[in-house]
Amino acid sequence: MKRKIWLLPLLSVSAYMQAQTEVRLAAHKSFSLPKAVIARFERENNAKVSVIQAGNANEMLNKLILSRANPIADAVYGLDNANIGKAREMGVLADEQPKSLPVSVGLPSVLAVDYGYVTLNYDKKWFAEKKLPLPKTLQDLTRLEYKNLLVTPSPATSSPGLSFLMANIGSMGEAGAFKWWAQMRQNGVKVAKGWSEAYYTDFSHNGGAYPLVVGYAASPAAEVYFSKGKYSEPPTGNLFLKGGVFRQVEGAAVLKGAKQPELAAKLVQWLQSGEVQRAVPSEMWVYPAVKNTPLPDVFRFAQAPTHTDSPSRADINAKQRGWVGRWIKTVLK
Repeated sequence: MKRKIWLLPLLSVSAYMQAQTEVRLAAHKSFSLPKAVIARFERENNAKVSVIQAGNANEMLNKLILSRANPIADAVYGLDNANIGKAREMGVLADEQPKSLPVSVGLPSVLAVDYGYVTLNYDKKWFAEKKLPLPKTLQDLTRLEYKNLLVTPSPATSSPGLSFLMANIGSMGEAGAFKWWAQMRQNGVKVAKGWSEAYYTDFSHNGGAYPLVVGYAASPAAEVYFSKGKYSEPPTGNLFLKGGVFRQVEGAAVLKGAKQPELAAKLVQWLQSGEVQRAVPSEMWVYPAVKNTPLPDVFRFAQAPTHTDSPSRADINAKQRGWVGRWIKTVLK
């Protein structure tokens, strides 16, 4: 009898696990939500969420394009307003998407989940010790006193790198932007594969040699949050220079050819739920897209810029590939 008593719970758990349906979510490597939040969706939908972290945002999109005949996931999170046009053009998104909640910022073809501002971060201590004035314009960065001070993630492999390039072109025009990048090459700009490498390896605040980095406006708030009391004020700051600020909107969508399209639609809509939206700021350091979502107190250190720059959506869709190719030739070759 004792053996039967012990076996029954095990059989029940086994049957439950077999009954669960797997739904796969492709996401860039910065995706993060509390395990308890994901577990609640799984219980409510008798599902198992498998998160496939597919590298940087642009790397993820390339993997989705290459696998579109046999998709690696059912849904995707992390496409943004700099690469959504390419995703539509290459046919990776389902023709029909679930209905969106009212959002502060929107995206075509996907449900907006969050938004943030790509900008320049600077190391306050480094500039104070060197007694070097902060640059007031992007053109200042081409001057000799700012030589070898900026690290940027590559727009060919990094979403913030691409967003920064879009801001440059939106403000200076194509000719002006690439002239500036040619000058920056001569002035020692460092190129990293992705934001993580640029921020956590090359940025001087984290032990690197570069006191300026292309990053996010919420990064100073994150520095305070993760310091666990060490900092009451951010050790880093934002430089909202004309032509150097881009509003990046990220979204989620059902993929064409999804094995579980109905469950994928529920997963995409769930990313706009109140529980997820409230978790987004202190998990991924971006603003929640759904209107009237409260922000954590630490976001008082996440300055919002008064201006952003961007080419038109039509130009982004039509010219982005050529712009990235020209950037590679200008800066790397």
